[in-house]
Amino acid sequence: MRCAVLGAGAWGAALADRLARNAHEVRIWAYEPDVVDSINNTHTNRFLADITLASSIVASTHVKQVVSGADFVVLVAPSHVTRAVAEAAQPNVSRDAMIVVASKGIEQHSLARMTQVAEDVFGRTGAVALSGPTFAAEVARGQPTAIVAACIEREPAEMVQQLFHGPAFRVYTQHDVIGVELGGAVKNVMALATGIAEGLDLGFNARAALITRGLAEMTRLGIALGADPATFAGLAGVGDLVLTCTGQLSRNRALGVDIGRGKTLDEALTGRETVAEGVITTRSAKALSERVGITMPIVDAAFAVLFEGQTARDAIIGLMNRDPRPERDE
Repeated sequence: MRCAVLGAGAWGAALADRLARNAHEVRIWAYEPDVVDSINNTHTNRFLADITLASSIVASTHVKQVVSGADFVVLVAPSHVTRAVAEAAQPNVSRDAMIVVASKGIEQHSLARMTQVAEDVFGRTGAVALSGPTFAAEVARGQPTAIVAACIEREPAEMVQQLFHGPAFRVYTQHDVIGVELGGAVKNVMALATGIAEGLDLGFNARAALITRGLAEMTRLGIALGADPATFAGLAGVGDLVLTCTGQLSRNRALGVDIGRGKTLDEALTGRETVAEGVITTRSAKALSERVGITMPIVDAAFAVLFEGQTARDAIIGLMNRDPRPERDE
């Protein structure tokens, strides 16, 4: 198959490499000219240090060149530019091309999920969400990974499953696009929160509590928006949540650690070239919870620390001093 990957950060490069090693023809779009040069000339990418990519991958800064004639178009841009990247590609994407969305997030102003953004731009339904517990560097190194391809229609999900599936990259299919995308987006907020707790040196008990109650918040939001609650017990829910909240490679967790140790958001972001999606998603998740009328205390606490000047320690104290309640929603 001819595959176009839009976004050459760590995750985009890892997915392009996965596709190329499955013997597909792969072209990748990068915003940065130096990234294009390194992929084409040395088969490396500065976002994936010490990893050699498949030599057959062709990179370009020209979207038209990348997407023209593609059978599959994979969106892997950061969530805040996904719409703009899709709009740049749309005039040259075939009506028969399948749209795969590997970006994780909630659009800030519309509060749309990434497949909704893609379907709006490309004027079609049936986009496939690709999500799950994945660190790009481990995927690129060929370490065992399991992920989910979700679509409301069975056939597109199965086609994407076959496209990516390999000996060390196991792809499961799902029908619950809402749950899969919400899990992939909101877990980044929970990773920020657990990182803050780690930066405050609050211990493993606090981390376990934040992960577990974070899962409850994700599930509550999902149910309110029509997701299957069982999805949050799967790879795109608890699987991705645990990885991002505990893994040393997690950008969102690392950002939270810096904030917990006393840095402001601006100070913590200084010098970081890669995007920590949890910052944007904190705003979006809070707005979405207010729209549907549910409580998300961890999201609210993260918002207060990031954007309202509350200290990390006061936010944790506020969470612990909430009124007692049942563990499960009645």
